[in-house]
Amino acid sequence: MVQYGIVINLLAFFVMGVDKYKAKRRRFRTAERTLWLLAWLGGALGAMAGMYIFHHKTRHRAFRYGLPLLAAAELFLYWRWMR
Repeated sequence: MVQYGIVINLLAFFVMGVDKYKAKRRRFRTAERTLWLLAWLGGALGAMAGMYIFHHKTRHRAFRYGLPLLAAAELFLYWRWMR
């Protein structure tokens, strides 16, 4: 479980960074649906970190408010699972 959490969060972080890179260069982008899927699969912390570090999707209300709420819920679930 711990390994899965680490991998999915690193993947979400990486995908957020790659999408920002592609956005700057006007290349084919990652769908928001994919970003949300990674977040819902347990990578909300990584996606949120990527959003703030890469300054990506910070103007979208769904990302600005939704990702922190989902990350808090996931942190609680991780904590409950580890107890």
